Amino acid sequence: MKVLISAYSCEPGKGSERGVGWNVASEVAKHHEVWVLTRPDESREAIEAELERNPNQNLHFVYFTLPFWRDSLRWGQSGAIQLHYYLWQIQAYFVARPLHREIGFDVAHHVTFVKYSCPSFLCFLPIPFVWGPVGGGESAPLPFWVDFSWRNKLYEVARLAWRTVGELDLFTRLTARRSAIAYAVTEDTAQRLQWLGVTQPQICPAIGLLQDEVEHLSRCLPVNISMKCRFISIGRLLHWKGFHLGLRAFAKANLPEAEYWVVGDGPELKRLQALVQDLGIENQVKFCGELPRNSVLQALEQSSILVHPSLHDSGAGVCLEAMAAGRPILCLDLGGPAAQVTSETGFKVPAENPHQVVEAMADAMIEMTSNSPLCIQMGQAGQRRVQEFYSWEAKGKQFAKIYEQIADSNLVADSVERIQTSRKLAE
Repeated sequence: MKVLISAYSCEPGKGSERGVGWNVASEVAKHHEVWVLTRPDESREAIEAELERNPNQNLHFVYFTLPFWRDSLRWGQSGAIQLHYYLWQIQAYFVARPLHREIGFDVAHHVTFVKYSCPSFLCFLPIPFVWGPVGGGESAPLPFWVDFSWRNKLYEVARLAWRTVGELDLFTRLTARRSAIAYAVTEDTAQRLQWLGVTQPQICPAIGLLQDEVEHLSRCLPVNISMKCRFISIGRLLHWKGFHLGLRAFAKANLPEAEYWVVGDGPELKRLQALVQDLGIENQVKFCGELPRNSVLQALEQSSILVHPSLHDSGAGVCLEAMAAGRPILCLDLGGPAAQVTSETGFKVPAENPHQVVEAMADAMIEMTSNSPLCIQMGQAGQRRVQEFYSWEAKGKQFAKIYEQIADSNLVADSVERIQTSRKLAE
């Protein structure tokens, strides 16, 4: 098949949006011929270097950017990049239309950004359209806003307002209704897609791990609570990551022989450090700062349990990495982590209010530190789950099969329409 993929963000060897764009395209290209629409300013050099090292005759890239706004990276992740993204989606249609006349694509697929509240104009091409997986429908429950600063509350309000504007966009609604199939990363986003007009959104994670990453992480030594229990939280230090809840729960659990490592940097660092002082656990908590990926994985291997109390995470790749490394997860029953973690692979705490969450997480920490066999069992279950559902290789096969099914059903629909038209003309 000939597949057209829209990947505004796409780069080999990266995580987040860039990794999603690259890995979906490269894995699908093992089964079908793929053309990728993307930007030249973000990742062209890295893409071409990777293709030179590992040629793939099925993978083609079409680079373009706005003629009047060529440097899309100048303003980082501000509102300006969101405007650039929207305008780029319009331009993508006008680039794709003549390309389709030349090549004759069987299906179009929007991959990145992984965002449900913005349209993809590829849905207007006369071929089946696949949307997603997309996310962004997750929100921090209101009772947890009590811990946010006024600036962070303003961020949450602006996020909700921007999302609402996107939902009211006629083109976003048309994208939803014209999708042959739409994937949501969480139940929250699936509900928003239904509101937009998707009849049966499918739940599918946007993130995954490469097979060599899975194999590398699987070689980590098993959890050994009897030696010393070490909790770890990994990620940018943002208010909605909920690391303050994890630290409060750790203090509440009162585990004098345990440690808590915080890996990452961000605007909440000073507040978290002050919280640790107030809780009297400064001798047990270590702020490791932002580390290179290899060092992050080493820290994960040296730890026992991942604590990830995020309040509105769509993906949470760190949970997959921890499961692949055989580490049990302690998270909230919200967003992406709730979809990734099961009762067999960790503890999911209901998120009603901060006090309830701290109490429940503290109880889970006590149970996990006193039950090493349970942690080992959860770690092994997590490794099996990653291998089965979250490897990029498996996701590539899944999308390749979906394209074939959609194309077949589209041919049947076209045939039925032609027969009905012929009958009407005959009458």
